[in-house]
This record gives sequence, structure tokens and C-alpha cells, in this order.
Amino acid sequence: MRPSRRPAALAATVTAFLVLALSPASAAAACEGATRSFDTAGSRMLVRATLCVLNAKRGRHNLGPLRLNSRLSTAARGHSRAMVRQHFFSHDSLDGTSFDERIRRSGYLDGASSWAVGENIAWGSGRLSTPRSIASAWMHSPGHRANILSRTFRAIGIGIANGTPSGDSGATYTTDFGRRG
Repeated sequence: MRPSRRPAALAATVTAFLVLALSPASAAAACEGATRSFDTAGSRMLVRATLCVLNAKRGRHNLGPLRLNSRLSTAARGHSRAMVRQHFFSHDSLDGTSFDERIRRSGYLDGASSWAVGENIAWGSGRLSTPRSIASAWMHSPGHRANILSRTFRAIGIGIANGTPSGDSGATYTTDFGRRG
């Protein structure tokens, strides 16, 4: 991806419930809470574990860590909650708002002369709702993997909602990636 004044993002979706968790146990071992779900951990722990797992994957590819950004997290959290509450699964909200517009509304892009954003979404139930499982599903999807391993992105917002778009128990994840110039 190249930095630009317009979104330089890969918009892709994945349904984690269809992908087996194939991630090495070492990522989970190094990241507290990586194998936990909403049943056994709160959203704060799951967000920290997700960040840890994603940064461990970046580290294996000699990439710097992503920094958690509160504005990107606000956009991501709101979208995950909306998908659960309104029973949909898409980068676009039911009102047609795109992920880059949600990020713009969060204030993350205020004053930026150039920027790039991307978004990954996923949901899972049971053992497929853990940070490790979700990250593994994303790494097995070319578009999601590209966002995670992009040299362009420096910041991330992570939003995890209790529940799934289908109404089942589990978790719904949104990660919003960004870089401002």
C-alpha cells in the first residue's frame, strides 16, 4: 500500500468460524489472554491480547509494532458493537457508512496531509472467538494478512464486542489500521 490522501486500504472480510485456528502456540504463550474468550476475560484483556498477537506476527516479519490509538479504537469498537446489535457483518454500516468515513468521524484523520487506513473484521464462537483464533484466521486470508503485515500502518484501533452478528455467543472483532502524515 502506498500512502495517499485517499484511503489506501484492502477491504476484505473473513468469517472466523469457517477457519481453523492454526497459529503456533508460541504466540498465545507470549500473550496473556490470547486463548481466552468473553466467557473468561473482559474486553480490555482481549484487546491487549489481540494487539500482542498481531504485533508478534509483525515481529516475525521484522516489522515494527502497531501502537494502540484511542480514536481508531473508538471507531472499531463502535462498528463491532453495531454488527452485533444490528445483526450484520460488513465493512459498511447498515446506513451505508464506509469504514474510512467512520475513521474520519473519529477524528483520527483531522489535520492529516496524507493518510492510509485499512480494516479487518471477523467473528467467532467458542474456541474460534479468541484473539489467537481470530488472528490466525486473518493471517490465512491474503487481504487481512496484507493489512496486518503492511509497512504503511503504524497505528491500530481494536474493538471487540460480546456476541456475534448471528446472535450466537462469541465475539466480534474490528481492527482499524492507520497512518497519518
